[in-house]
Amino acid sequence: MKLLNKLIMFLLLLLFILTGLILLTGINPELTDKISSLLYRNQNESSDALSILVDDPESDSISGDSISNKDGGPSENILELPDQPDGANEEQTTEYQVPDEDAITIPDDVAGKSGYQPIQSNEEQIDEAAEEQLKEQLGTGETGEGLTFDALFYPYYEMLGESEKQLYRQVYANANALNLTFAPVRAVSVAQIRNVFSAVYNDHPELFWLDTAYSGKFSRSGELIEIQLQFNRTADNIEVSKAEFEQNANEILSNAVGLSTDYEKEKFVHNALISQITYQLSAPMNQSAYSGLVTDQTVCAGYARAFQYLMQRLGIPSYYVTGYAGENHAWNIVKLDDGFYNVDLTWDDTPGAEYDYFNRTDQDFAATHIRKDLSVYLPACNGQNYRNLEQSSSDQSGTDGGNADTTGYTYRRLEETGVSQDYVATSLEQYFGLCYQQMMQSGIGNYSIQNVLEGDALMQEWYQMHQNEGYKSGYLERAMQDLGAGSCQMQITIETLEGSRYLITHNISLQ
Repeated sequence: MKLLNKLIMFLLLLLFILTGLILLTGINPELTDKISSLLYRNQNESSDALSILVDDPESDSISGDSISNKDGGPSENILELPDQPDGANEEQTTEYQVPDEDAITIPDDVAGKSGYQPIQSNEEQIDEAAEEQLKEQLGTGETGEGLTFDALFYPYYEMLGESEKQLYRQVYANANALNLTFAPVRAVSVAQIRNVFSAVYNDHPELFWLDTAYSGKFSRSGELIEIQLQFNRTADNIEVSKAEFEQNANEILSNAVGLSTDYEKEKFVHNALISQITYQLSAPMNQSAYSGLVTDQTVCAGYARAFQYLMQRLGIPSYYVTGYAGENHAWNIVKLDDGFYNVDLTWDDTPGAEYDYFNRTDQDFAATHIRKDLSVYLPACNGQNYRNLEQSSSDQSGTDGGNADTTGYTYRRLEETGVSQDYVATSLEQYFGLCYQQMMQSGIGNYSIQNVLEGDALMQEWYQMHQNEGYKSGYLERAMQDLGAGSCQMQITIETLEGSRYLITHNISLQ
């Protein structure tokens, strides 16, 4: 009987304690959180990172599981990403859907036109003595304190957590000041510095001297002690390189800035770049905007970086996208008033395919392009208003009226251009003669001349000639010599007209 009474008293006491806890947590909700954290501490550790595998070429999936390095040591195979930041651009709320890589099919006419080189890193672990020596010798260089980056124009910066943003600002500031070696402003891991360097590189095409590689020295615990950047040869004479870069950029921008809409500016820059750039896999510094704007020979990375820079200068958000298109590849995303679009200048720089990859949606690109690494977190491209407004010459097909394609796009007639029949060329020799004649009539100064090419075959021949710079010996050098000109700057735009005709406009500055 006594045993039963003790059991009843114990149960009553337990009930009293539980009732008291319920009342306390109702009065003080924070107590609930503290109790929960004690009960579920192990499950909640390190749950603020989103991770994706980046070194496995077969993997393009995003994992929602957190992967953390408890001892802070190197974790080379993991690219750690934060959750979507609170201040991120609202346009980015629609997520990019990663296509199936096995379904990718590359058209024959663009196969091999790539050349993007992923970020390369060289990590070295040092002992305690070397660590102490570096800490005594190294300074942080430029800290980047006070720098701000607009999320609309610098989306990779916005992908980072606050500590990584601090390091991003430091890396950017030191790259801008051409400081090769410096100590990080805060403790970071291998995965974090790789993430930060990629973000800086992808956001800033104006740092054209910054190579796609860096080195880092780490302690045995995995803490980054030294960052070493790498610069290309333009850094050897940076002021001259910057002047050349800006001069070539301004030649395009001066003709684009006065156009009335962002779409018209985008189209002008697109056409100007594919007109002046030649795809060349062996081109020097071909990962930089400098190769696209100054040397005019580059690969996909150079096309995309040059386009990104010019669009930024025009106040139009444009992002550098890296991924897979049969092999490593780079292209752009551009923001117009109704949303985002994919643009691949490299693949558009193909005879007859001038607009095949211009202002396309993610669905349009799903069969040929897959974003990788940080680029999967760029906005989804679902814009419609500026999709399929332009027609590549190889896609032209007339209706009964002869001036509209199957999408309803209407081509101008020759009469609507103001160009007379006298300036319609049926051969390259005739075209050269017309260009020379018009330049001689216009003389020294800034002006435009226009000629029309008759037929698709001549357009293809003209395109190959222009890629090989045959226009120089064809008419330009002779005109400059006869006019006594010392320099000539020229931008060329192409408009498809009714009846397989092509209006070639030359914007010339002859001095």
